[in-house]
Amino acid sequence: MKLDVDVLRYLYKDDFRVLTAVELGMRNHEIVPTELIDRIARLKHGGTYKVLKNLLKHKLLHHDSSKYDGFRLTYLGYDFLAIKTMVNKGVFIAVGRQIGVGKESDIFEVAREDGTVLAMKLHRLGRVSFRAVKSKRDYLRHRSSYNWLYLSRLAALKEFAFMKALETHGFPVPNAVEHNRHCVVMSLVQGYSLVQVKQLQNPETVFETIIGLVVRLAERGLIHCDFNEFNIMIDDDEKITMIDFPQMVSVSHRNAQMYFDRDVECIFKFFRKRFNLSFEESLDDMDGSDEGRDGAGKPCFSAIERSSGFLDRELAASGFTRKDEEDIQRFIEGKAESDTNSDGEEVDLVEDLNEAGTVDGNSSDLLEQNEGYESQWIEKTCEARESSGSEKEDANDNEENNEEATENEAELVKSLNKQRRRAVAAVRKGHKTAGGRNSYKDKGGRSSHNSKIQKQLSSW
Repeated sequence: MKLDVDVLRYLYKDDFRVLTAVELGMRNHEIVPTELIDRIARLKHGGTYKVLKNLLKHKLLHHDSSKYDGFRLTYLGYDFLAIKTMVNKGVFIAVGRQIGVGKESDIFEVAREDGTVLAMKLHRLGRVSFRAVKSKRDYLRHRSSYNWLYLSRLAALKEFAFMKALETHGFPVPNAVEHNRHCVVMSLVQGYSLVQVKQLQNPETVFETIIGLVVRLAERGLIHCDFNEFNIMIDDDEKITMIDFPQMVSVSHRNAQMYFDRDVECIFKFFRKRFNLSFEESLDDMDGSDEGRDGAGKPCFSAIERSSGFLDRELAASGFTRKDEEDIQRFIEGKAESDTNSDGEEVDLVEDLNEAGTVDGNSSDLLEQNEGYESQWIEKTCEARESSGSEKEDANDNEENNEEATENEAELVKSLNKQRRRAVAAVRKGHKTAGGRNSYKDKGGRSSHNSKIQKQLSSW
């Protein structure tokens, strides 16, 4: 559906109030009943029905009366809600031409009050060309029910979060400005899509930069999953910018290696066909070594070390589980222990804990209270070794005493069970078995009356 922002000039406050009411009703209704829209909007003198008719005329709503009379939002109505919110926030004041279209989104130019041109991306999941979202993307996670508007909102939220995080870590991505519902506003990249470029001055340098971005992402725990010539922007100075991030996953994902190899293969295949590159020679000239690469010169997923951060943990990327978080915590703790000074380990540990407010007192009190840190000093002092030996002997004695106590308790329980069985058996001998709960009982109904008449006739 084409976005016609001219309709915004003819919409009033009541129109957006009814649109918002339909949006709220769609949280638990596929088709929102008309009565519910009227109760949520709370317009005076029955004005809701008049507004619904006006919104239906502009195709901002869809009417359905198959089961009951109700309405649902269309993508155009969802667009108007997002644009109205952005305008109220002062993010932009004008919407321009469409500059891009894909299977999952449309991109438009927008202008700020000072004349700065930005890019507005509207996610539109559910198109005929791409409907396998539930199997191809992880927006739903554990949810079972969904609609396309909700999926688009999740995709926009995820892309905005990834864009912000990658920008702070120095990756060449657009500057994320604001997001609302399924809309993301970002800086406009001054360049061209790599698929439109026919000739480069330094194709080897551009190729090595792009492959380096794939490896850097993996080192920080992320895989792009759609890293190809359509999602790489290049300007006149051959500077690279990455775009399109909703589908990114963690390196802990079960299909992480397949996604990584696919991204690498897309780049190799494109540069081989478009610029006739011989990769083995170019890689030898650029690096001079084959570390982390296979026989064809491609980066190996298994050779990548995650030593530069954990972005998948910060962003809760797909495939990052609670077990991975525990492993990261162990890695961080082990790294912190190796960095401590061997001469003043005990003093530094006490000072750090006192600053954090976890333990009060001197170092001897700390070692008595905290068993976790006590084990670290036992291995380094002779006195601690002797004390640990005595503690083990006491523990063995306690275990023997516990075993004897458990045996005595078991014998006592057996004797009590025998006495209880005998008492129950003696009581049951003097009583007859009572009728079951569902046993038949004649209550004098019509069937019992007929049976009495039959008995009298037979006796005559």
